[in-house]
Amino acid sequence: MSFGQSLSGLSAAAKNLDVIGNNIANSATVGYKSGSVTFSDVYSNSVIGLGVNVSGISQDFSSGTLSSTGNQLDMAIDGDKGLFVLQDKEGSLLFTRNGQFFPDSLNHVVNAQGYQLMGYAPGGTNLVGLQIPAGNLAPQASTTLDNRVNLDASVPEVPAAVVFDADDPATYSNVVPVTVYDSLGNKHRLMQYYTKREAAGGMAQWEVNFQLDGQAPDNAASLLLSFDSAGALDPAAVSAATMTFSNLVVNGAPVDDLDIRIDYEGSSQYSSGFTQSFQVDGFASGEFSSISIATNGEMVAHYTNGEKSVIGIVVLADFNNVLGLRSVGGNAWVESGDSGQPIFGIPGSNGLASIMGQMVEESNVDISKSLVDMIMAQRTYQANAQSIKTQDQMMQTLITMR
Repeated sequence: MSFGQSLSGLSAAAKNLDVIGNNIANSATVGYKSGSVTFSDVYSNSVIGLGVNVSGISQDFSSGTLSSTGNQLDMAIDGDKGLFVLQDKEGSLLFTRNGQFFPDSLNHVVNAQGYQLMGYAPGGTNLVGLQIPAGNLAPQASTTLDNRVNLDASVPEVPAAVVFDADDPATYSNVVPVTVYDSLGNKHRLMQYYTKREAAGGMAQWEVNFQLDGQAPDNAASLLLSFDSAGALDPAAVSAATMTFSNLVVNGAPVDDLDIRIDYEGSSQYSSGFTQSFQVDGFASGEFSSISIATNGEMVAHYTNGEKSVIGIVVLADFNNVLGLRSVGGNAWVESGDSGQPIFGIPGSNGLASIMGQMVEESNVDISKSLVDMIMAQRTYQANAQSIKTQDQMMQTLITMR
């Protein structure tokens, strides 16, 4: 008479209870994946089995519920496929579904264990540690000004003998100021003055003059726009020019020359009043204010001057056999021979899930199911204990036989 089968059943049931208890203990752990025990029977050369064996513990990598946190660097993987890539202090890669991240003293993006979040630099394809910017965003000088204007056809012409004078409103019909920036981020006011001149060659003529803080361009006095009888800009005529403003000094500090390409493509001349829309580049220096995470993993830095910049891209990893990953604690896994090597990619591409910023993925533990599983494991344990008790009673009967 053997107690081995029942003892193996007790051991297996105890391990099952350990796994269920671990699931319940981690039901509030962000990104935790519930585990389950896989059993197998044990046979030798006998007809009767030798009991049960725990052949492995597998994890359920299905997605948990996403919940909002409001923290700038928190992020959640919105789907089953993909894991965040981390690097420990020894340079080894780890993988996790826990998207709770923070800046460390060097502005590296790290998790609670101090492992750095990995990704791509903008335009790069090599893994690098991600970090939030320190210091101000450097200013950018203005280089282009794209205008789309409708010049009022009903405005009377100004004779050619009347020379443009910025101080004399009778020499122009409309004026539009635009703010531009120099190499140090200083603001300048670029004025565009529109004067309707006498028609020539069947084309309406508009003269545009420019001044930057009262200074005329070095290389061109004005730009002449021509419109046909339908009010369309003549495609054969010049509609853009680069204006150069040199010898600029602001508060005693010299700045680089400003070369601004000014374009009027798409403009018109209709009798519907003067209107103008424009787009101009360039900006002043700005201080870092916040971070946002796009669904494709882009980490976007926002600055006080209204500008924003992509500072990195969060990378996700996938495996041919994600169940083959080896758990190392801290809500992280490492690759193994069973999992295969990681396949890196940008969120939302090649079947990878997208990322939701300011959210985290809750544990996928089902408390109700875990409690039921616990009852079943307890009964299995009790049944195996009862089997041992019964065999013990039978043994005692044999011993007391005369």
